[in-house]
Amino acid sequence: MRRRPADVVDVFVYVVVLNLAIEYVPSVITEGFTLSLLTAALLKVALELVLVLKSRILGRFRAATTPRAKALAAAALWVVAAGSKIVVLELVDFVFGDSVTLGGFIPVTLLVVALLLSRAGVRRLLYDTPAD
Repeated sequence: MRRRPADVVDVFVYVVVLNLAIEYVPSVITEGFTLSLLTAALLKVALELVLVLKSRILGRFRAATTPRAKALAAAALWVVAAGSKIVVLELVDFVFGDSVTLGGFIPVTLLVVALLLSRAGVRRLLYDTPAD
């Protein structure tokens, strides 16, 4: 992964969205701003890896020529989409323990969607290009 100025902007966007979730979603908890900043950085790395994995699977789906290969790629995409939320929950729990809680599967799914939509909106606003 190469670093770009957009990555710093993404982390700041993630901090804002995460802190809004902390304020308005009772199951999302951090013990302080520093932990929310570190959580946002961790989410940035985790979501970038998930996006890379999803794009590779989509490439395999598009390149598939048989119905079986398309079905396997679609199943893999579903597993990554659902499994990534569980991985994010476990990763945050492993790194921060009880100091950070992102709620359960539904709150973390909504949080990830909000993070990605916010990132895309800010990138479109600042760079006039869609997010990767």
